[in-house]
Amino acid sequence: MSVDPDHQQSNGDFMTHKLTFLGLGVMGYPMASHLARKGYPLTVYNRTASRAEHWLAEQKRAHPDALLSTAATPAEAVRDADIVFACVGNDDDVRAICTGDQGSFAAMRAGAVFVDHTTASAAVAKEMHHAAKGFGLGFIDAPVSGGEAGAKDGRLTVMCGGDAGDFDKAMPVMESYAKMVRLLGPVGAGQTAKMVNQICIAGTLQGLSEALNFCMEAGLDAGQVVEVISQGAAQSWQMEHRAETMVEGRFDFGFAVDWMRKDLAIVLAEARRMGVSLPLTALVDQFYADVQAQGGGRNDTSSLIRRLRRFEQ
Repeated sequence: MSVDPDHQQSNGDFMTHKLTFLGLGVMGYPMASHLARKGYPLTVYNRTASRAEHWLAEQKRAHPDALLSTAATPAEAVRDADIVFACVGNDDDVRAICTGDQGSFAAMRAGAVFVDHTTASAAVAKEMHHAAKGFGLGFIDAPVSGGEAGAKDGRLTVMCGGDAGDFDKAMPVMESYAKMVRLLGPVGAGQTAKMVNQICIAGTLQGLSEALNFCMEAGLDAGQVVEVISQGAAQSWQMEHRAETMVEGRFDFGFAVDWMRKDLAIVLAEARRMGVSLPLTALVDQFYADVQAQGGGRNDTSSLIRRLRRFEQ
C-alpha cells in the first residue's frame, strides 16, 4: 500500500482504520483523494455511480497498491468501516444517506463514527446524532470552509460538533485534507460555526464588490489600489484571492451562488429561531437572488459585483 511515511509515523495505529467516503462532489472528490493518497483502505460511494468509477480509476493509476473500492449503495459502502465521512448537498441528502433506504446507519458496525462534512442545519445534525446513538454509533457534524481550492490543496478548515471521544478518533484522519480541525462543542456546534463563517463571507464580499466598483468608477487602477490597501486593515482572504478576478469578471472558482443561497437560507432560518437580527446577511441574500436572476447561479460567490457592473457573459 502506498503510504506517506510522515503521516504514518504521526498517526500510528490510525493508518489501520478502514474508511468510507459518501459523496464525490466538488468537495468530496478531492477530500477522498487525499485519503487515498495517505494510504487508508477506502470505499467510496456517489449517487452518480460513473463519477465514483472515474474517481477509482484515477486513484488506481496514481496509487496502484492502495486498497480502494466503490460501492453501489451507502449501506454497502460502510460495512466494516471504522469511520464514515460524508459530503452531500443538503438536509434531505444527509437523511437519505444516513437513515433512508439503503442508508448507512443500519449497516455500520457498533462503535463506528460517522463524520458529516455537509453544510446542513444544526437541527438535522442533532436529529442524525440521535438516530446514530440508537445504532451504537458516534456522530460528528463537521462542515468545512476553504472552497474547492482548499479541498484540492488539503488546506480546509473543519468546524466540528460532537463527543470528544468520537472527535479524537476521527481528527487525525481529517488532518489528511485540513489545515485546521477543531471541536467547538456538542453536536450542532460545527454547523452553527459554519453559519458564522457564511455570515462573514457574505458581508465581506458585498463590501469588496462595492469598493471595487467605486474604485473603477472613480477612474483609479483597481490593481494598484488593492495592492496598497491589502497591506492595511482592509485586507481579507477574499481581497487577496478574488479582487483581481472580480475586476476581470471571472467567476468560475467552485463555490456557486446557488450553494451560497442554500447556506444563507439555513443561516436566516436559524436566526429567526433564535430571535437574532441579521439585516446585512438578509440583504446580501437578496443580492445573490439578483445574481441568480441574471443567470449567475453557477458563478462563484464573488460574482456579487455582477449587480454593479456589466460583464460579457
